[in-house]
Amino acid sequence: MNRNHPIFSRIALPTSSSSSSQSQNPKNINFGPVMDTMTLTGLLNQVAGKFPERRALSVSGKFDITHSRLQHLIENAASRLVSAGVKPGDVISLTFPNTVEFVITFLAIIRAQAVAAPLNPAYTAEEFEFYLSDSESKLLLTSTEGNKPAQAAASKLNIPHATALLTKPDSELTLSLPNSESELDCASKLVNESSDMALFLHTSGTTSRPKGVPLTQLNLAASVNNIKSVYKLTENDSTIIVLPLFHVHGLVAGLLSSLGAGGAVALPASGRFSASTFWSDMNNYKATWYTAVPTIHQIIIDRHYSKPEPVYPKLRFIRSCSSSLAPAIMARLEEAFGAPVLEAYAMTEATHLMSSNPSPEDGPHKAGSVGRAVGQQMAILDEKGERQGAGKKGEVCIRGANVTKGYKNNAEANKAAFQFGWFHTGDLGFLDEDGYLHLVGRIKELINRGGEKISPIEVDTVLLSHPDIAQAVCFGVPDDKYGEEINGAVILRDGSNIDEDEVQKFCKKNLATFKVPKRVFITDSVPKTATGKIQRRIVAEHFLAQVSAAKAPRSGA
Repeated sequence: MNRNHPIFSRIALPTSSSSSSQSQNPKNINFGPVMDTMTLTGLLNQVAGKFPERRALSVSGKFDITHSRLQHLIENAASRLVSAGVKPGDVISLTFPNTVEFVITFLAIIRAQAVAAPLNPAYTAEEFEFYLSDSESKLLLTSTEGNKPAQAAASKLNIPHATALLTKPDSELTLSLPNSESELDCASKLVNESSDMALFLHTSGTTSRPKGVPLTQLNLAASVNNIKSVYKLTENDSTIIVLPLFHVHGLVAGLLSSLGAGGAVALPASGRFSASTFWSDMNNYKATWYTAVPTIHQIIIDRHYSKPEPVYPKLRFIRSCSSSLAPAIMARLEEAFGAPVLEAYAMTEATHLMSSNPSPEDGPHKAGSVGRAVGQQMAILDEKGERQGAGKKGEVCIRGANVTKGYKNNAEANKAAFQFGWFHTGDLGFLDEDGYLHLVGRIKELINRGGEKISPIEVDTVLLSHPDIAQAVCFGVPDDKYGEEINGAVILRDGSNIDEDEVQKFCKKNLATFKVPKRVFITDSVPKTATGKIQRRIVAEHFLAQVSAAKAPRSGA
């Protein structure tokens, strides 16, 4: 850690919990002035006052935290950040497994009027360097175990690193920055505004590096309220977090919407999804629903068939989002677990939810459809910006309080995405007579691997950095487990004889595992259009045809 870094002149948090203020009864804590409930922090503050003794957050098999206690922990950590010099608008990056430390630090950062930037712990040092730099992060926070690639990137960028630890529920969050005197109630003087930037995420593009998406307190509050409304979430609901909290799906739909409804969430003891403990956790915490990507649904149903549980909880619904769910899988889930499966449509720029199949009492859920718009306007537009009628295909466009105002420092992307007064999703679809959205394809070439979005040009760039590769093009191919997988085709430089295995090993050193091409074709040429352009769809069809031909049975002796 670089303790001479200038940020330490204004960020220095106590590492002990000896202050008398820290033992304060959470029932008596000053949660600050009444905050606008169209801020996430205001909404959570209201919930803590309304349901102080109800369970909010659990670490499976370890401890439970009430809404009142959670709010106390957040306020205390936010006060330490503020008193140590964190300024409004400062971006603080977090890379954790799904832990209680992540939840507290994430919400404390936002409460302190700073900006939380969750990052995938699986990133390589090069990827961390890009994300830390692009977000202009002022601090990196990790678990006490640390994250070597993230720390290496932070060190290279001269960004200080600190760890967070909660040893027991009645202690305070320990942060490993140098000691300093702190006003442990100074966050109570802060009033979060709906316009405050609170969350910074990246979404992959098809023709550029990942784009920065700033989201405000209003965006978060609006999305949480939309999700609560469509699924009728209340203080009586409980769920298990199975998706990573660095991803907008798990963060907003799983965690924040539950807390914002006064409900409860439980985190797996391991900090990540495990099929072997999922149902025991669901039963132990009396879960009423869960949300997941199709890949996890497939794992859950496969385990049910191979090793059924003696008893399953009574679920109100199962939610699926982030990539297309096969109707056959939906039917199997409903038959196995006796609950409706509600498929939804979401993206980072909309602070997650855009449309969803409704709760059974509000209408039918249609297999193959991602439901009706929730809490926002939705239209199908043609290239001239004209709305299309029922059954007519066009680009899916939205507008509402949950939608970002624009990408960070990316005028070209903003010009393309915000036209005719709408945000353009890049997806093709149509609305049926009942207003249900049916997606039929993507304008963008983004590869959707089980909910993880991959920019093919990002992987192209890594492949082309190999000294023996002259040309590279990556593309998505159908996959039974993930919906889509990434493949690549490369043309080698003269005299090179590297093979597919070496190319994949190189990718693993420079990309997160989910971005590494499952198959790499070594070729002499790739198909082009009549004008000499490479279209990924055509390249994918070409190499898939080769694979099919190789598998076809041969006739003759």
